[in-house]
Amino acid sequence: MNQESKTGILYAVGAYLLWGFLPIYWKLLDDIAPGEILAHRILWSFIFMVVIVLSVRKWRPFMQECRLIFKDKKKLSGITLASIVISLNWLTFIWAVNNDHVIQSSLGYYINPLVSILLGMIVLNETLTKRQLLSFILAGIGVINLTISYGVFPWVSLLLAFSFGLYGLLKKTVDISPMFGLTIETMIVTPAALIYLLIVPDSSIAADVMLSGMGLLLIGAGIATAVPLLLFASGAKKIPLSMVGFLQYIAPTIMLLLGVFAYGETFSAAHLISFGFIWIALVIYMASAHPVPARRKQKN
Repeated sequence: MNQESKTGILYAVGAYLLWGFLPIYWKLLDDIAPGEILAHRILWSFIFMVVIVLSVRKWRPFMQECRLIFKDKKKLSGITLASIVISLNWLTFIWAVNNDHVIQSSLGYYINPLVSILLGMIVLNETLTKRQLLSFILAGIGVINLTISYGVFPWVSLLLAFSFGLYGLLKKTVDISPMFGLTIETMIVTPAALIYLLIVPDSSIAADVMLSGMGLLLIGAGIATAVPLLLFASGAKKIPLSMVGFLQYIAPTIMLLLGVFAYGETFSAAHLISFGFIWIALVIYMASAHPVPARRKQKN
């Protein structure tokens, strides 16, 4: 393995570790309403990304990219919709963590790769192999089992999976660097976030809050959002897609362990059966996407 691949793995692992432990960060802010946390996350992510763009002296290319996108209605529609969808994903995740649904969040991100393939089939007319179809059936059984066992549809898991899958699909419509993309996405929704913070009663953007430790955590939400995304973007360029696919399960595994052992959420036999179906489905999916090459027969 060359040095570039090793660096790529470190970047990608760093990103998934940060994403996996992110519930701990949102738990520190559970006194703040999820909508306000989201608004701060958007606002400070945008400010942090502007600082990054300026620090690497990319402001002029960034402005040129903005002008090109705003002239292209298709790209503008794609990136605007992407910014709305990822904001919905962030809001759902924050709400789920602070309402003791970390395990459901974990399930959502386990399902996400399968949802991405499903969206590709529906929207991009991609075909499914028999193994991929089997993986979908098994995942569906897992979700149905959880629904029947608890009488509650796991909407948190599915909303997280479908929103992030749709976000990835929309990103394919806009050819833009990750740094510029995240900056523009947060820029688009920042006005709405700022208006929300200004009009909400007892807003957390008040001076007494922003000058406290809670205020520093709210500002840090921007950094906690941007850093893993930038690490992931850097790592994904240096390593094979198969490696990215393997590493992506680090985050939901950490979330699952946090939900069970750190936050005492219930992990019943029904959860074990449902997760079992999902895990088997993922193994089949990974095997179908990256088959092991057959060994050549040795000549006598």
